[in-house]
Amino acid sequence: MSDRYLIPDTKQYRVEDSIKKSQFIVTLAHTPSVEEAKAFVSAVKAEFPDATHNCWAYQAGPPGTTAMVGMSDDGEPHGTAGKPMLNMLLHADVGEVAAVVTRYFGGTKLGTGGLVRAYSGMVKLGLETVPTREKITPVRLEVIMDYSAVTLFKRMLPKYEIKVLEETFGADVTFVVEMPKEHGKNFSDAVVELTNGNALIDDVTDA
Repeated sequence: MSDRYLIPDTKQYRVEDSIKKSQFIVTLAHTPSVEEAKAFVSAVKAEFPDATHNCWAYQAGPPGTTAMVGMSDDGEPHGTAGKPMLNMLLHADVGEVAAVVTRYFGGTKLGTGGLVRAYSGMVKLGLETVPTREKITPVRLEVIMDYSAVTLFKRMLPKYEIKVLEETFGADVTFVVEMPKEHGKNFSDAVVELTNGNALIDDVTDA
């Protein structure tokens, strides 16, 4: 599982388009769990109770993972809405995202191919323009070392995107630092090398 990926940086994001007289509205949201995705879908359906269809799909994990997914055609012909919407989400570089495409029928039938293009196209349109931010899984380490290593230790911090949360000066120096999880092992190895194995390193992420 990736420790760093893009997620929507907005509570809710919406784009509208008209296709052969039908009005289509795609609503996207950041949904880091199945429960939040289902709640979001229910909220959008409640917002548009008079719509012809409120088709939906969600992918509640890192980009491309299929462990926490769901979809619905909501009355459209089987396989013409939910599945193409989910496929679009799974192939995006954005994770933890749910999409509802609301349709108000305009009198002109689109056919199965037209429906697939319309629903997948609306999700694509939303994903291309939704604001995003990077989600980083952090790790927090406690490092105890001799004073003689402190200057070189501090010089290496930027390389590993480290934030110093605490510094305690006693018989030794104790640092509590936080960094992206992906850097944890390399950072620990570098500290061991720097201190000739004399540093104490403890994972205190969940402490």
